[in-house]
Amino acid sequence: MTKNRKAQCKRSTKETKIEVVLNIDGRGEASASTGIPFFDHMLEQLGKHARFDLSIKAEGDLEVDLHHTVEDVGIAIGEVLKESLGDKTGVCRFASAIVPLDEARVEVALDLSGRPFLVYEVDPIAEWIGTFDPQLCEEFWRALVVAAGITLHIRNEAGKNGHHIIEASFKAVAVALRDAVRIDGKAVPSTKGKL
Repeated sequence: MTKNRKAQCKRSTKETKIEVVLNIDGRGEASASTGIPFFDHMLEQLGKHARFDLSIKAEGDLEVDLHHTVEDVGIAIGEVLKESLGDKTGVCRFASAIVPLDEARVEVALDLSGRPFLVYEVDPIAEWIGTFDPQLCEEFWRALVVAAGITLHIRNEAGKNGHHIIEASFKAVAVALRDAVRIDGKAVPSTKGKL
């Protein structure tokens, strides 16, 4: 196993201050404090089901909009994920998952490719969930994949309840990440020799 697959970052702008600590080979101990309760719940699902130890603390200009905080948290998580994976020696690389939550069902496929690309096929959810705007999920995932350099496809195959669809999305990404980062060899999984 690649040793010490851990990273942390502090990101500070005029709009947000964010600290993220990640241990890929953790036990799923996750905590998030962003000032957006539903978003915190989703971030904790991400860490828990990926079995990452993940700590997120964020302060943002929520009085302006949630967008800056959600997007910048995505960037910060992507940065620590990329750093903690190093050269990706031995990782499985590809993974997929289908996760149900009651009537909702979400399919995810991802590749630790080094090439950022997002396909987000989730039916628009009009209603806010608590204080959270569901449209920001796509911005979060885009920010994360660009910073991490991964390809991610998310598609909701069924569902009516916005909370269920979004939560199934976060859990499905988590399960796929858990499988993709798993060590299953001693080489970089690419014919190019580099990801």
